[in-house]
Amino acid sequence: MSIAVSIVEDNPQVRGSLAKLIDGAPGFRCVSRHGSAEDALAEIPKVMPEVVLMDINLPGINGVECVRRLKPQLPGVQIIMLTVYQNTEHIFNALTAGATGYMLKQTPPAELLAAIKEVHAGGSPMSSHIARKIVQSFQQPVPVAGSESASLSPREAEVLGLLAKGFLYKEIADQMKVSYATVHTHIRHIYEKLQVRSRTEAVAKHLGQNRPRHELAASA
Repeated sequence: MSIAVSIVEDNPQVRGSLAKLIDGAPGFRCVSRHGSAEDALAEIPKVMPEVVLMDINLPGINGVECVRRLKPQLPGVQIIMLTVYQNTEHIFNALTAGATGYMLKQTPPAELLAAIKEVHAGGSPMSSHIARKIVQSFQQPVPVAGSESASLSPREAEVLGLLAKGFLYKEIADQMKVSYATVHTHIRHIYEKLQVRSRTEAVAKHLGQNRPRHELAASA
């Protein structure tokens, strides 16, 4: 079975190139393409894609708001932001809205196809530049009085930190030198303690609780 992909991109040349790449690769098919968030919100629920490639800078409703409105309609869809923006606020907003991956438009075609496969398999792909931005801008989990993070064990906090960097479950197991099943157990406990239901929600809560104080003050 091929992975069904929808594209939301206002530049017709970029949109066409992405569709050609996806349709020309074995195991992928482009089921729809949209030049605006408004069109995407009206049409994507009809075609039921498994993965959506979403630009941020769209005319009218922007990409982050489009994700926020689309996820309640299609909670199972995986959304990768495909953008030129490396701003940490854009990254954080996209993740909290419901995006699962964040890739740069200059990502080589083979890496983009790999990212679609990864997000479809349960991962959270991010360009290396984006992952570096997150590591630089957000601290590792530090217990905060009164927050759910205070109840995480050191191993659970380590797993959550690796999830935030985009590691796959198998990669986390290899990194921590534990079994795949152990990672799943840690993640289940993290979900229970943070009161979340998905990897994206857990990462978003982690990033939100560990944003630098000056950013929190600016957004208040």
